[in-house]
Amino acid sequence: MTPDSLFQLSGPLAMLGWLALLAAPLAPRLAQVVAAQVVPLVLAVAYAALILMHWAGAEGGFGSLSDVASLFANPWLLLAGWLHYLAFDLFVGAWEVRTARAEGIPHWQVVPCLALTFLFGPAGFFVFSALRLSAARTKG
Repeated sequence: MTPDSLFQLSGPLAMLGWLALLAAPLAPRLAQVVAAQVVPLVLAVAYAALILMHWAGAEGGFGSLSDVASLFANPWLLLAGWLHYLAFDLFVGAWEVRTARAEGIPHWQVVPCLALTFLFGPAGFFVFSALRLSAARTKG
């Protein structure tokens, strides 16, 4: 397998988790199992394997932006970084859905947050946090 072929597999796998989150009102437990456990764990195992196989002797590191650029010049480690994003963004999206459900926030209000979390990670988390604050003030 090449980094490109593994990259091509990772997108549809992550999308499975995001689709489960969009359908969460229909099957909340299944959505959480898929999006908060199964898919992130598969991505985490792939990530860990890539790090174990390709970290030793890699140029670069995390000491400066230039070091990070050198580290990610290695396609295997760049792929590991991508899997890291996919796993954590999906995990955060699953947390958003679970938290919204527990706090009585309608799912339709969470969907834009999920889209932002999918595309821009921390921006989606920020918007979801603002939604939670707004919902808490409305109730209180």
